[in-house]
Amino acid sequence: MAASCVALLAVAASLLLLLLLVSWKRWRQGRGKWHVIIVVLGDVGRSPRMQYHALSFVKSGFSVTLLGFCNSRPYDELLQNNRIQIVSLTELQKLPVGPYIFQYGVKVVFQSVHLLWKLICREPAAYIFLQNPPGLPAIAVCWLVGCLCGSKLVIDWHNYGYSIMGLVHGPSHCLVVLAKWYEKLCGRLSHLNLCVTNSMREDLAENWGIKAVTVYDKPASFFKETPLDLQHQLFMKLGRTYSAFKARSEPLDPATERSAFTEQDAQSGVVTHLRGRPALLVSSTSWTEDEDFSILLAALEKFEQLILDGESLPSLVCVITGKGPLKEYYSGLISQKCFQHIQVCTPWLEAEDYPLLLGSADLGVCLHKSSSGLDLPMKVVDMFGCCLPVCAVNFRW
Repeated sequence: MAASCVALLAVAASLLLLLLLVSWKRWRQGRGKWHVIIVVLGDVGRSPRMQYHALSFVKSGFSVTLLGFCNSRPYDELLQNNRIQIVSLTELQKLPVGPYIFQYGVKVVFQSVHLLWKLICREPAAYIFLQNPPGLPAIAVCWLVGCLCGSKLVIDWHNYGYSIMGLVHGPSHCLVVLAKWYEKLCGRLSHLNLCVTNSMREDLAENWGIKAVTVYDKPASFFKETPLDLQHQLFMKLGRTYSAFKARSEPLDPATERSAFTEQDAQSGVVTHLRGRPALLVSSTSWTEDEDFSILLAALEKFEQLILDGESLPSLVCVITGKGPLKEYYSGLISQKCFQHIQVCTPWLEAEDYPLLLGSADLGVCLHKSSSGLDLPMKVVDMFGCCLPVCAVNFRW
């Protein structure tokens, strides 16, 4: 008899707890009807598509909380919008001891707990909008928070995380196999999926059993051709730090401002291109394994040789902007080159200067080689927005 009473009380307590959980979940759903949480386990300032999503949600009447690493400055439109809150995530640095698998495991556990805490402490949201990759451990954590708080999980597939890991460790490495299994399993937990190309949409449907909608990238309004006066201001600003933008000769009038590309008349203030100015080539990169800049260096060597052989070609300033793990390696290769007619510059630009530089260039270069063969580089879209012709490694739409 006593055992039956205990069992009955346990069932009643469980039902009461479940009822309280459902009530709490519905209460949070009502509060978060017009709120979206966007999660990026990466640098927010280097995630343009997610920044555009945030601005689009605001235009549709939502308030937005954007979670990510704050290593570089996001677009001013985000910072100046009082309906967008950027919440910084802590990035765990590489541990100095232990095997790689141990280090990676510690990182995943830390990110899981840290992200779970940050999400739970936020205002309730109707949607949790996640960029993938990286999706380990973010997909599972966002799904769990969605179950607890009544939020729907939306995944924006830019690529496959396991395929990027495979570039470093090889496709048969245990971590890569585990990451693929996790991504395929947890990717099906979402309520809605977006992707960047039709090729990825088809692959998700055929091989992963995931239905997705293709949402092509569009450049923001500030990616456009740069007026000549703004070009001159940008070149003068960059010239204070990088010699490639400085004038090769002094003007006759000391009051005249001159950069490597432009000149501003001291009296009229009119800006003109310098006669015989160098051509400006621009590439942006994260300096990762999926971009082989030895291809560009080989092309620059051929270009230099054509000039030395007497071809009527302009000198060249090659600007490669970005941060990443392989920058030091490629900077070493660049320093070994003895170019006479080519200058290579590797600056890190402020967010507002990058579109101005693209709009001032003569040619864009994209060396992104997709690890999956399915994604579309955002940098190409931005270059097209600036009416910049682009040389790129093959990719599928």
